[in-house]
Amino acid sequence: MTLIRWFLFVVVLLALPAQAADVVYPAGSRIGLVPAPGLSVSKAFLGFEERDKRVAFVIVPLPAGAFDDIAQSSTPELLLKQGVTLESREDLSHPLGKALLLIGRQELENVPLRKWILAVATSDVTVLVTAQIPETAEAAYPEAAVRAALLSVAVRAASPIEEQLSLVPFRMSELAGFKVGGVMAGRAIMLTDGPSSATAPGIDTHMVVAIAPGAPSQASERESFARDVFANIPNLKDVRINSSEGLRIGGQQGHQIMASGRDGASGQDITIVQWLRFGGSAYLHLIGVAPKDGWTQAYARFRKVRDGIEVR
Repeated sequence: MTLIRWFLFVVVLLALPAQAADVVYPAGSRIGLVPAPGLSVSKAFLGFEERDKRVAFVIVPLPAGAFDDIAQSSTPELLLKQGVTLESREDLSHPLGKALLLIGRQELENVPLRKWILAVATSDVTVLVTAQIPETAEAAYPEAAVRAALLSVAVRAASPIEEQLSLVPFRMSELAGFKVGGVMAGRAIMLTDGPSSATAPGIDTHMVVAIAPGAPSQASERESFARDVFANIPNLKDVRINSSEGLRIGGQQGHQIMASGRDGASGQDITIVQWLRFGGSAYLHLIGVAPKDGWTQAYARFRKVRDGIEVR
């Protein structure tokens, strides 16, 4: 999905800048704001809400270069295709950088809404915040309050590791020297050595840990299931499975696949390990990828991470 399409998808869901001490950051988020009265941090998405009134302020971090795509695609015609009738568009100067504020109306699930969309360009992230205010809640959320909350948006250098780890449904007692590269709340975390520079060649050793619903109940079906899951790993080329076998992981039934191939973007030779740990109606999915010439050390680190995971 292109950045433009992603932006338009997010749309279906911004006075003076406030003091930094008033900014509230949802757990694990670098982006926060001063919530309008009545709002609290959402447990269902990244942002703030007043559930009874169906009011939501949704935060979406995007790559730094996404701002220009958003600005170019925010035409009345394109927004209308997404069901948003644009009422006003403002180019703003924000302490974080150039900003764009869109205000319009939309109907979602037969509920008429006032829709606000704020995009702000910073040096390393594009901040996207959308606010949806049902017509029935507009008296409680007047324009001045919504605008003040949105324009109070702030970005911190990093979110604490503890916050990021709290967003996934498993405990990790060992990171094996990796840093957190990204989190999908309630589902997955990516660990990485991180790029040494923006133009560094090749790939970095990295690992993805996720939990997913569904798993075969019969032991005889687990290998074919593991191979099917492995076949869906993106960004791999010329993959050859070297071994596929069952084993116990953390005291539970599991399966391991060892493979080699090439990185889809750089073409670099890589080695891959996949572990599945079965339990009840869900399974733990671990993928470790490293350059072929650094595999031995990387594999030891992957195992440390694997053996330090406990499902909450």
